[in-house]
Amino acid sequence: MSHAAIAEMSLPLEREVQVAVEGQRALAAYLATQLETQHIQIFDEKNQAHRVELPTSALRLLVDILAELAEGNAVKVVPLHAELTTQEAADLLNVSRPHLVKLLETDALPYHKTGKHRRVRFADLMRFKAERDRASEQAMEALARQAQELNLGYE
Repeated sequence: MSHAAIAEMSLPLEREVQVAVEGQRALAAYLATQLETQHIQIFDEKNQAHRVELPTSALRLLVDILAELAEGNAVKVVPLHAELTTQEAADLLNVSRPHLVKLLETDALPYHKTGKHRRVRFADLMRFKAERDRASEQAMEALARQAQELNLGYE
């Protein structure tokens, strides 16, 4: 994901947020089905309906995207096989690029080289982030327990 791609992203407009809320509610009702595919209709500028068949998994993803838009968030879809530069990976982890390079060099995060450049797989980065977030949450829970045991006034 290049800086240009990130720069092109923008927050949804108020009307888009409203439409996303309505669309999410309408589509979510059809996700309980066991069908592998769903049929939806798309209307063109002449108000003519066109039937489109979608995998139910894609419809679930669309509902997730609409949920984010309904919250006012910008959304970018990244394929799981995508490879990121060290700067892009650092940006997604909200750390400095030198810190990310240290993570790579200590084998905390897998990477490979394309020529002389390091590349990080998006899926590996998200796995690392989830593990880091889980460890952080466990540490916070331990600190909260300790504060309660010591009667430090945190309840």
